[in-house]
Amino acid sequence: MTGPDLTARVGTVTLRSPVLTAAGTSGHGDELSGYGDLSELGGVVVKSLAAFAWEGNPAPRVASSGDHMLNAVGLAGPGVAAWRSTYLAALEKRGATVIGSIWGRNVAEFADAALAMRGAGIVALEVNASCPNLEDRSSIFAHSAAATSAVVAASRAAEVPLWVKLSPNTPDLVAIAAAALEAGATALVLVNTVLGMSIDIEHRRASLGNGGGGVSGPGILPIALRAVYECRAAFGSTPIIGVGGVSSGADAIAMLMAGANAVEVGTATFANPRAPWLVQAGMVKWLRRHDVASVSEIVGAAHG
Repeated sequence: MTGPDLTARVGTVTLRSPVLTAAGTSGHGDELSGYGDLSELGGVVVKSLAAFAWEGNPAPRVASSGDHMLNAVGLAGPGVAAWRSTYLAALEKRGATVIGSIWGRNVAEFADAALAMRGAGIVALEVNASCPNLEDRSSIFAHSAAATSAVVAASRAAEVPLWVKLSPNTPDLVAIAAAALEAGATALVLVNTVLGMSIDIEHRRASLGNGGGGVSGPGILPIALRAVYECRAAFGSTPIIGVGGVSSGADAIAMLMAGANAVEVGTATFANPRAPWLVQAGMVKWLRRHDVASVSEIVGAAHG
């Protein structure tokens, strides 16, 4: 039986499926290949990289809170050059569609990371604007329209489509998204983790070595859905990738109906490394059950 057409289009980028992995949850290379065929997914978004190697935050870096996860890994990674020489080839060998991801502590470091990504063969570059800006008292880039605009403009050095990943921890999300698009972003990735913390009551201290961190898991799905919905209403046909709390086919369908062109599966992968494939299979079952011939038919359906 011929299945529904899963082709997803994110601006000029055509993906074989709307289901991708989320940055930071599937490693730097083909770590998930033992659990499924990477070429069957829409793409692999690799862990965010700077132009230099970075050790990240002090341990403990991850903690649980009910069904949710808190992390303060601190963007640890080998740097773009080492990633290109050590990890990229394995992804290519698996037939994966690769989306890079970069971060920096200031605008110049974003430019350096983007330049280091040039010519890597990635189909797009995710600009992780949800990291501290050391030039502005460590405030988050994605909490400022001007700062977000600056890092997007700097990242154009990569010469590939730019997907800017924004934070839900601001009341100005739509205005910040508008600034990112005006600066050259070709798609919005909505959203990153929600700020939070947990307390180790036996040791009477924060559970994470860095104090607070980012909350992810099923509970942030409604937050991500609202962000996607509001930005779809505000920006019409602008490409959007929804991320946050997606752990089932139904969650992915909801993201698409809210206005996402594609979705990323993140924290669910830690509980079950097959999560991206299971989400995709669940989505296909829903499409078949409802006689939907192409996944593109339901994008934005909740807007009437």
